[in-house]
Amino acid sequence: MQDVDFYPEKPDLVEYTPKSSLSLTIFSLVVFVMAFLLFFEDQFLFLLNLLIVLVIHELGHFIAMKGFKYKNVRMLFIPLMGAFVQGKKSNYSQKQSLIVLISGPFPGIMIGNLLYWYSTWSAYNYWLAEPALLFILLNVINLLPLDPLDGGQMFKLIVKRVNEFLLMIFALVSSLVLIGIGAHMRNPFIIGFGFLMAFRVRALQKKYQMHKELLGESVNYATSYKLLSNKDFSKIKEVVLQHTPALRKFIDQVSSEEADPILASQVNNVLVTPIVRDASFFFKLLVVAFWVVSFLSPWILSMVLKTQMWSPDAL
Repeated sequence: MQDVDFYPEKPDLVEYTPKSSLSLTIFSLVVFVMAFLLFFEDQFLFLLNLLIVLVIHELGHFIAMKGFKYKNVRMLFIPLMGAFVQGKKSNYSQKQSLIVLISGPFPGIMIGNLLYWYSTWSAYNYWLAEPALLFILLNVINLLPLDPLDGGQMFKLIVKRVNEFLLMIFALVSSLVLIGIGAHMRNPFIIGFGFLMAFRVRALQKKYQMHKELLGESVNYATSYKLLSNKDFSKIKEVVLQHTPALRKFIDQVSSEEADPILASQVNNVLVTPIVRDASFFFKLLVVAFWVVSFLSPWILSMVLKTQMWSPDAL
């Protein structure tokens, strides 16, 4: 009763629900294709193979999310970068989240190895060799323990305790590694992605500072917006406004009807959705085993086949 009496009712959180996920997916796909052909107009066959690999990878995530009743699940393509699937749940399960993550790269690696096996067994069919290489290469890279790749997300889920400061350092190191890889490969897109991740590190740092203040005031920010008390909402709102002077200035100039949805969204961004750590030691060990085998699969397969390796011309 005290929470209701002394603190105003928190505003409703207005969540964006796309009217048509399919139309947005198709639009992002068209933009992806146009951007690719703008820079590599003579690489249509490579683009086709790339799209097949990306769609199968993301379709694995998509099906797993749908199976676990995620809401607003949609697939989007990022020009010259790749693709991703996003969805939401009110309560996250460690086991389900790991299954969602492995459902993308693991099937792709299996398909790539099978295609490689068949292309070599049948006198090296080049039309199968290129997609096989793409399936293996892109999915193995995606399993690297770098944020925000699938491997980085898996690493954060498997570790016993998540420390926000260490996650911030993890994200910073990931961005520097990607910038270094991009510079070594002379790929401006990878370098650009690395710098974009550096901006994300700044956002993580800001959230880390706010969480430290909230922890000192005994505010429970590890919850969903629906379960957030009016008292904790008021305290989180004040911390958000302290760290965002421009937002405070804007809020002071508009009506409560305009301010409330914005404040609700900003407070929700500060919250950490709790995850139920229901994955057994054996299950996590199995995931790690598949993870290691996936990295080693190209070398294992080449040793089993004992045939010609990829030549520079074939790559």
